[in-house]
Amino acid sequence: MHRFRLFCSLLLGLGFSGCQHYIPLPLNAKTVDQALTPPPQTALRIQARELKHPILKPVELDERDGLTPDSAAVLAVLVNPNLRAIRDQRGLADAQLLQAGLLPNPQVSFDFSTPSFGNTAGTVNAYGIGLNWDVSRLIDRSARTQAAGLQRAAVDLDIAWQEWQVAEAAKSAVYRLVALESQVRLSAEIERRLRENLDLVRRAVRDGQMTALDLAAAETASTQAHTALLDLQKQANQQRLELKRAIGLSADTPIRLHSAIELPARLDPPPASQLLQDLEQRRLDLVALHRGYESQEETVRAEILTQFPKLNIGVNRQSDASNVGTIGLGVSINLPLFDRNQGTISRESATRQKLFDEYVNRVFEARAEIARLLDNARALNEQLKNRAAARAGLELLVNTYRTAVGSGQADVLSYYTAWNNFTQNEIDLLSLKQELIQTSVALELASGLYRLDALSAPPAAGAAPIKER
Repeated sequence: MHRFRLFCSLLLGLGFSGCQHYIPLPLNAKTVDQALTPPPQTALRIQARELKHPILKPVELDERDGLTPDSAAVLAVLVNPNLRAIRDQRGLADAQLLQAGLLPNPQVSFDFSTPSFGNTAGTVNAYGIGLNWDVSRLIDRSARTQAAGLQRAAVDLDIAWQEWQVAEAAKSAVYRLVALESQVRLSAEIERRLRENLDLVRRAVRDGQMTALDLAAAETASTQAHTALLDLQKQANQQRLELKRAIGLSADTPIRLHSAIELPARLDPPPASQLLQDLEQRRLDLVALHRGYESQEETVRAEILTQFPKLNIGVNRQSDASNVGTIGLGVSINLPLFDRNQGTISRESATRQKLFDEYVNRVFEARAEIARLLDNARALNEQLKNRAAARAGLELLVNTYRTAVGSGQADVLSYYTAWNNFTQNEIDLLSLKQELIQTSVALELASGLYRLDALSAPPAAGAAPIKER
């Protein structure tokens, strides 16, 4: 009995020595509000200054200067709550890597019997102790650990890619808001002038200098201008909310844009050959897919190795009722007569082929997207060029009518019409510039470049997205 108690105490000590403890994670209104509260400005400035990312560059955040496209991009990566769930994948990959490297537990057995009937004279209690270990797990351990490590790298790169997408969405939202607010200012000027024109026409109708038809036309033009202004104001307000959402700020958080943000009048990206060069080593999603494929290669290799017969080795000590003790060695082999792991091998091989085809398709889509965006940039450059050429003629017409009105050679309505056409052309120019900057941002995303005017180096294999705060 003394040996039995000692053996049980040893088992309990070994079994509970490395156990983890349960830590609750409550989900309620308080914890949700805490999670949605952005870090203090001081902490954000430090994190933005010390940002480490394969593509994004650190920036200096200063709320007094207003928000720039680059600072909005970094702020979104630091604050956006959508990235938290994405970064949690890193914890799952860490757990898989840890599990893959663990050695199989040894198995301990104990049996005890006492003589109870028959001729028990001179007998003693019988017992047996055994220790077994499945050594076959060592065969595929290296391959599974390698697969888990590559998968961990793939997860890191995929997180960085999704952070880059969030950053580019915030940058794009800033440019859209800049364009819409500029359009609102121009539309407000059109609405004001047409309202003044309506007052002039009404006085002219009262004086008998203009007809009711002229008044109806002026009222229609003024109403349409007011409707257009309201629509642009609505779009600008919604875009401001969309910018806050892209960054991860609440709807009531005040934001102010930097006053020096300009929309480009032309986009001259690098040629297609330069954008496509090293694309598969530069775009984080493609690098992540490649790491995932390498991980699956190791998984297939591990399953192939699992075909070998399972081998279990153990030692045991026995003592029978006649007090004769023995020490023995036991070996058991699982004969793979029917199940040779062929089902699992086929499944993992099919998964590997699927990943291969997904990678090929993603490369094809990336190349096609770059070609489409380059063509779109060329078309927008031509449209902006034509609009800019028309701008000079419309501006000359406005100045001519202004001079003619001053000398009594033209009516004010004609001047306002010419001025309205000029201002509407300016609004159209802003729309084209907005589309051009969206094309530029899309090209950065498609090519994996921080800036189109300077090709960046391929991401380092150890480069990782920012850590969760």
